[in-house]
Amino acid sequence: MIARVTPVLFLVARKLVGALLTLFFLATVVFFLTKLTPGDEARVVAGPDASPAEVEAVRDRLGLSGTLLQQYLNYLGRLVHGDLGTATSSQGSVSSAVLGVLPGTTQLVVVALLITVTVAVPLAVRSAVRSSGAGDGLRRVLVIVAAGMPTFWLAIMLQNLIASDWHVLPISGDVAVGIRIPTITGFTLVDALLGGSPVAFWDVAAHLVLPAIVLAIPFIGQLFRILRAELMRVLHRDHITVALAAGVSPPGVLWRNAIPQIVNPALLILGAEFGGMFGGAILVESVFGRNGLGAYMTNALAQKDTASVLGGVLAVGVIVVATSLVVDTVQIIRDPRVRAEQLGARG
Repeated sequence: MIARVTPVLFLVARKLVGALLTLFFLATVVFFLTKLTPGDEARVVAGPDASPAEVEAVRDRLGLSGTLLQQYLNYLGRLVHGDLGTATSSQGSVSSAVLGVLPGTTQLVVVALLITVTVAVPLAVRSAVRSSGAGDGLRRVLVIVAAGMPTFWLAIMLQNLIASDWHVLPISGDVAVGIRIPTITGFTLVDALLGGSPVAFWDVAAHLVLPAIVLAIPFIGQLFRILRAELMRVLHRDHITVALAAGVSPPGVLWRNAIPQIVNPALLILGAEFGGMFGGAILVESVFGRNGLGAYMTNALAQKDTASVLGGVLAVGVIVVATSLVVDTVQIIRDPRVRAEQLGARG
């Protein structure tokens, strides 16, 4: 048992070190981007009417009074304690602001990921099983075309068609005017349920569906193509042929022998898509006028609030790296083939 656990711990520790180094590199890039931005950070934070003494006080508080190396070390020290800096537009904490809007974006991403899985997995399975039919060619063309559509254009088209012309779903926003939702968790769907208001829940869900679909469509294409290719490769292996020859029904072979073998690729893709969706959510939230990390960064960019923009970038980077670490760890623990492969690479 100990011999089995030790390689697992080694591989997980190696992944953790790699994740920390990636975050360190990202934090370093963000720091020097801040330094390349024109203007005096302390003067911007203190305000145009601040006296020289007030500017110096702000400079000391932000750790900007020393050499570049000292500033860099102070910056890393603040990041360790979760301090992303001070917003120049609101004079508030960037960390608090990001944590305040992050649940809205996370909720959108989770719903979009559920839509992606619900649509892409059945399509990929059906397409792989019936790869020689005319329907497969049509499915592949439609998925590729949909995945290649620019997100901004797709959002506007669906807004005009579904929301404006057909009046099926709300065109923008998070919730209808007049509906109040208590802030409990920050996730409006959950808060509406906890608040005991079915009307509020369905209104929030209606506002969430269209932006989630727009966010999911490009990732549906990615998941479909990779899972289809993986499943077709598995279905042509010898043990699948032997199982069919032994009299096992095709559905039984598919669900007991083939599907389990594409779980690892599916986890890798979904982990990458979960992180990638946070980047896509920035544009989607802006088009649909939703409160979240995307709207926060867009507003900060419009106000030339460098600290808020870079704080948002760093938050997205942390989410992407953390997601990748979790997916890699799950694969290492559950799949001995992955462990053997990575231990072989070490050797």
